[in-house]
Amino acid sequence: MKAKSIIQKIIQMINKVVWITGASSGIGEALAYACAVKGARLVLSARRKDELIRVAKTSGLAEDQYLILPMDIKETGSFKKLTRQVTERFGSIDFLFNNAGISTRAMALESPLSIDREVMEINYFGSIALTKSVVPEMIRQGSGQVIVTSSVTGKTGTSGRTAYAASKHALHGFYDSLRVELDGTGVGITIVCPGYIRTRISYNALTASGERFNRMNRTQEEGMDPMKLAGRILRGVKKGRQEIYIGGKEILGIYLKRCCPGVLHRILVKQHRDNTYFE
Repeated sequence: MKAKSIIQKIIQMINKVVWITGASSGIGEALAYACAVKGARLVLSARRKDELIRVAKTSGLAEDQYLILPMDIKETGSFKKLTRQVTERFGSIDFLFNNAGISTRAMALESPLSIDREVMEINYFGSIALTKSVVPEMIRQGSGQVIVTSSVTGKTGTSGRTAYAASKHALHGFYDSLRVELDGTGVGITIVCPGYIRTRISYNALTASGERFNRMNRTQEEGMDPMKLAGRILRGVKKGRQEIYIGGKEILGIYLKRCCPGVLHRILVKQHRDNTYFE
């Protein structure tokens, strides 16, 4: 109840239509619960329909307050049809949380180019394609907010995460530019850079062979609770933040990159030499 009362103080979403990708687990699932507490109507998307149904029922919303919308983020040709389904059901799209994504646990020169392409398709092209489908609807209604899940790695590259870091860096380039283009339309862009969050992202991360990493990183296991992260994301959105950095001491890497890049490089090289890049 304490967590619920905290979220209620953050941002009101009464009857707002909130579309969340990657909603079947992790950060997306936590965002669904946080927005449901605020009175939002949810559109839940991911590949696993059964998990989306579980999240919807756990949210406590009535059936007319949510839409289960399974999607494969790589199937970008379906996005216009899916967007029409949302607007036909609810009439608008007020918030789009572009949260679907995949990580890597693979060294650059040991990975075939197919791994880099796969990660870019999911993390970058899937995100921007859905945004290009949804934002015109937001412009027509004169309001809306796109919230993009990037990463601390979207600001600082690290060993074993080359494809992942590249995809997250790409998001910043696209959405920073789009934010300028949308000035005056009533549509805003927020990029979220989480650090270590206690999710299963490392389990699903791609290795150089294309298989799943299939184990929990220590840093992930000791990371922030996803519900705490969700609350802080909503707080940042309410404040109109363009970027939100959330995590533990790893967030310092963003500031070191900005003001002392040489220091950060030495830290990351030490981690690489100590073989801690997969922890």
